[in-house]
Formats: sequence, structure tokens, C-alpha cells
Amino acid sequence: MQTIRARLAVGYALAMGATLFVFAAIVYVAQGSRAFAELDSRVRVESDLIAAILSEAYRARARVVWPHPQTGQPALTPDVASLLEGVPGYVIVLGPERMVLHLSADTRALPFGAYRALIDVAEDPAASGSFGLVDLDPPVGQVRYYVRPITEAGELVTAVISAAPTSGFVVSPPRLMTAMLWTAPFILAVSLVIGYLLVGRTLKPVEQIVDEVRAITDGRSLHKRLVEPGGQDELVRLTATLNAMLERLEHSFSLLRRFTADASHELKTPLTVLRSGIERSLTHPSTSAEVMETLEETLLEVNRMAELVDSLLTLARADEGRAPLHLDDLDLRELLSELSETAGILGEQASVEVVVDVPEQALLMRADRGRLRQLLQNLLSNAVKYTPPGGNVRISSRRDDGKVVLTVRDSGIGIAPGDLESIFDRFWRADPARSRTGSRPGAGLGLAICRWIAEAHGGSIEAQSKPGRGTTFTVEVPVGRDQEEPAGH
Repeated sequence: MQTIRARLAVGYALAMGATLFVFAAIVYVAQGSRAFAELDSRVRVESDLIAAILSEAYRARARVVWPHPQTGQPALTPDVASLLEGVPGYVIVLGPERMVLHLSADTRALPFGAYRALIDVAEDPAASGSFGLVDLDPPVGQVRYYVRPITEAGELVTAVISAAPTSGFVVSPPRLMTAMLWTAPFILAVSLVIGYLLVGRTLKPVEQIVDEVRAITDGRSLHKRLVEPGGQDELVRLTATLNAMLERLEHSFSLLRRFTADASHELKTPLTVLRSGIERSLTHPSTSAEVMETLEETLLEVNRMAELVDSLLTLARADEGRAPLHLDDLDLRELLSELSETAGILGEQASVEVVVDVPEQALLMRADRGRLRQLLQNLLSNAVKYTPPGGNVRISSRRDDGKVVLTVRDSGIGIAPGDLESIFDRFWRADPARSRTGSRPGAGLGLAICRWIAEAHGGSIEAQSKPGRGTTFTVEVPVGRDQEEPAGH
């Protein structure tokens, strides 16, 4: 259950199951109590009726018991017994010492051991005038009985037992459990489906909010706002809170970009003046060798700072949308030919073989020539920087389904798998070369600029690398509508 929707639906089904169980228990207790009250009333009325019949017959005839002609055992007289045959249920009329004087038709149909259990109940003095339950075994099962003492029908009649089965009145736990086992899966399945649909409908605005927030991926999308759903529920307040947060973030990012752009612009002039002064001092004939060495180191740092300022200014203008592309029709072969000269110089300085494959056929596209050159130079210098002496760097290009694919492959130190996701972040440097004064100096902005240039052209850039086996950067840029190949070419 990875989603809130699934967890809520399962929780809803479990709650429904628990509610069903509690409801069944309440029904069982309530229905059982009511059923017992009805049974108690029935068996008591029957006992009182039998006692009244026996008492009235005794007063009219002076006796209700006689010796049975076949067994010789005491029994109710035939006329009295016939009157009692109309009383339903299990009826037993007892004499002294649990002597059986009469059994109803239903009782006579029971096995001897079954109705003997009712007779044994009357032996307990505490049972006289009370209700109780006794199990008469299948097929009768549990019965509710009442033992009524009789004192007005002569000395030979002492009590009457009236009983009725509970099967027709009380839902027994086994029957209730069976019914629940048959109905519970269906009820739970229906409740799970209904809960899933209801929760999905309830969370649909949340999914829309998630999709809209996901679309705001960087500082350039902070001007977007979430669509507020109708109503006055919690989602409305959540949307309003997120919009307020986005507004504050947009304001903060705007101030930060403006500060970066202004600071970078203001730094360019003093850096240019500083570099000019150092270069003049280097060419002055009276400058000593010791001072010359210091000035050269200072000029190197000034150039690095100027490069950093230019990169910051480029990214700041791109964030503010003030770095538009100047698209022109160009043949990529010309750009690659120019790059091969720079590549040869960089490779010779680093003792790295650099090969730029210039295609034989024209590779026409519509792009910003300067930005595309900047992208390739950044990737080239990055590849040479991280390739040990004796290694090689290769730049190739091809046309693939309306796109130009540029590949920069090196045999350098590679990038750890955990670092691949971060290499296009600004100011990110992989260990152990984070310092700008290390063996591989840099500010960590080159790849960020490369990604901006590729995305600004509607393309993409990605990297594949294995530590110790080199890195491959792949750039895909649409050729532009004006440069699409004719059909069948």
C-alpha cells in the first residue's frame, strides 16, 4: 500500500468489517434477550394454564391421578390428559419423587435420555418457580424451560415443566458466525471498491495539485500558480498556502538573480581594468623577474575570476529570460572545423589526443552559433581537464530523426554513479577536485551552462560514465523546421 488512496480504502474496509462484527454482536445480544423474554412468557403461560386445568379438574372430580390400566403406574386420568394434549411444546407433569404423570406428544417423541434431562432439572429445589436452559441433544437442541410447583391438584401432583426450543427464536453463535462468514467477504469487497472510488474522487484535487507543483521544477517556473479548487475545505487552504509560498519564493529568487546579475556586471569593469594594468606591467622592461612571476600568477587568478563572472552573468540573465538565442542557419561542419583547431591546442598542452570528426556531408541546422560553440568548448575543456596524459578525447556528430546528436567521449577518470545526477548543478565539483586551486581548477558552472544552452534550443544533454573508464556526454538539439530534410532524401 504505497498510496494514501489504497491505505484509506483498506482502512475503510477494515472499519466496515469491524462495524459489521459489532453490529452482529449487538443484534445477537438484543435479539437473544428479546427472544428469551418471549420464550419465558410462553412457557410460563403454558405452565399456568396446565396448573389451572389440573386444579380445576381436582376440585370438580376430587382426583386427577389414577393407576394406568396397562402399566399400573400412576398417571393422569384420560379426560384430564386429553385436555393437556392441546398444549404445544414439551410438557411434563410430575408427582412426588420425580414420578412422571404425563408427557405431551412432543415430549413422548423424544428419546428417553433427552426428556430425562428435563426431569432431572426439577430435582433441584432451587429450580422450582424458575427459568433455565437445557440441551436436549439433536435434533431438538437447546430449550428454555420453566418449573412451576402445583399445590392445588392433590398430593399426587407436585409440579409441571413446560419447555420450548430456542432454535426458532434465538440466533445461536454458530448460525450467526456462519451467516457472517458468508456475507462478510461480499460486504468487505463492496466496501473496498466503494471506499477506493470515494477516496479517489476525494483525492483527485490533491493529484491535480501534485501535478501542478511537479511542473514547477526550477526557479524559472515560479511565476506559475496553482488553480484553487472550489469550496471551503482543507484543499482550498492548502492551495492558497502553496501559492503564497510560491509567491515568496519567486520574490526571493528574483532578488537573488538580480543581485547576481548586477554584481557580475559591476565586477566586469574592475576586473578588466585590473587585467589591463597587470598586462601592461608584464610588458614593462623595468619589471624584475620576481615581480614578473607574481604578476603572472595574479593575472591567472584574474582571468579565472573574469571567467567565473562571465558564467554567473550568463546564468543570471538566462534565469531572468534576458539571454535570448540568436538563431541562424549554419552548417555544423564549419563549427566543428573551427573547434578542431582549439582542440589541437588544448590536447597538445595536456598531452591528450583530441580528435574532432568533421562529417563529409553538410549538417544543416538552425541554432545560436555562439552558444553552440560555447557548449562544445565547455565539454571539450572539461574532457581534456579530466583525462590523464596519454588519453584521448573524441568529438563526433550525426543526424538522427530531425535532431543533431553531438557526442564528446573521453578516456578520463570517469564519474562515480552517485555523482551523475549532480554534475549539471551549479558550483558542484566532484571530489577530490572541488577547489579552484587544485590540479583541475574550475568553478563548477560549465556543465550548468551547457545544460541551459541545450534546453534553450529545445534539446537535452546527458552523461554516461564509469569510474576509470571515461565519460560520454551526449547532446541532442533539434535541427529546426527550416532545416528538416526533404522527404525521401
